[in-house]
Amino acid sequence: MMTLRSCLALSAALLVACTSADDSEKETKAFELPTAFPSTYTPMASTTTLITNAAIIDGTGAATSANSLLIVDGRISAIGTDLSADDATILDAGGRFVTPGIIDIHSHLGNYPTPSVNAHSDGNEVTSPITSEVSAEHGVWPQDPGFDEALQGGVTTLHILPGSANLFGGRGVTLRNAPSRTVQGMKFPDAPYTLKMACGENPKRVYGNKGGPGSRMGNIAGYRKNWIKAAEYKKKIEDGDEPTRDLQLETLAGVLNGDILIQMHCYRADEMAQIIDLSKEFGYKVTTFHHAVEAYKIADLLAENGTCAAMWADWYGFKMESYDGILENIPFVHAAGACAMIHSDDDKNIQRLNQEVAKARANGNRAGLDISKEEAWTWLSTNPAKALGILDETGTLEVGKRADVLIWNGDPYSTFSRPDQVYIDGALMFDRETGLKPQSDFRLGTEIAR
Repeated sequence: MMTLRSCLALSAALLVACTSADDSEKETKAFELPTAFPSTYTPMASTTTLITNAAIIDGTGAATSANSLLIVDGRISAIGTDLSADDATILDAGGRFVTPGIIDIHSHLGNYPTPSVNAHSDGNEVTSPITSEVSAEHGVWPQDPGFDEALQGGVTTLHILPGSANLFGGRGVTLRNAPSRTVQGMKFPDAPYTLKMACGENPKRVYGNKGGPGSRMGNIAGYRKNWIKAAEYKKKIEDGDEPTRDLQLETLAGVLNGDILIQMHCYRADEMAQIIDLSKEFGYKVTTFHHAVEAYKIADLLAENGTCAAMWADWYGFKMESYDGILENIPFVHAAGACAMIHSDDDKNIQRLNQEVAKARANGNRAGLDISKEEAWTWLSTNPAKALGILDETGTLEVGKRADVLIWNGDPYSTFSRPDQVYIDGALMFDRETGLKPQSDFRLGTEIAR
């Protein structure tokens, strides 16, 4: 016969066992970022192609003696000296430069397309300072003629971001610069999503009279309050609870889980340093600061934290937070061992990013640096690929990677040079000599019924 004490002991043991079992079950549950709107991108048909007699800049940052490149099934099959291949289309480069395709990490093509009219303005969801639930891909117009123009400038991959009005502006999307009826048909397969954030003048200017934030203090407080909410949301899921699905918090939780990469609009050095501290408070990483006009002041801090900076060659001084720029910004960040790169943020600038890098390299070398052509090319393809989480697929000319290849009509650092041929996944997409090029439906005009 059981006593009261033994009954109580047994009940307590059963309760502990049940609780432990529940806790154990909850601990095994991991946060998983839901997926939607999958890529339907399919490379254009390509042929086995051997490019010979080329001056190759392979994107690794080092000089190479290789002069031949073999493309098989849309990927780089071999790179070396005087290669040969049976049943390959031979393209004699005649000593011309061959480089990886250019990657623009900061573009608004499709979201702010041409023609630039209000009906096409889909880059900023200016209804709240917190709009992490939106995604740039849902505003991309694939018929934007700007994609065609960027391709002729050598851009094979580009990253479309929301604008910079909001503290949390929404997700960015990485696209292949290939014609498609839909944005899903342009999406880079398996490329991670990003989250656009903005610090400084823009959020406080836009929302100062709309309930805030109205100051840089309010900006930081806004980030922190929402990261706290996101951490709680993520923990509930990991603990086995089932909170009501929240698209804002889902994106932020994806950042905290390491699935979504932060791309942050920020100009001033002191603010970038504060944002790095903020990221450490909540356990996430700032992948890239964009614009970063004062990055040269904290280049060592960027290198220490593995944070990239996407910059212009010589755009600064157009508002107070962009005032203290220097022409040597990119090369000085590079020289400090940090991850430096060019970006466009402009539908015209994207057409000549090679010239922008040429200016930045020249300014750095005039200041006493010795940056080679090979090193400088990392600002155009390698580091952008790294910052977008796609370096294992593109950004350099290495065996196994996608054959995104440019053949130039001269030194790519010359003002007079343009790509003669552009390959994406081994398919010839643009040929200046034959006139081959994609053309947006919008440019075809409208047939008038008669």
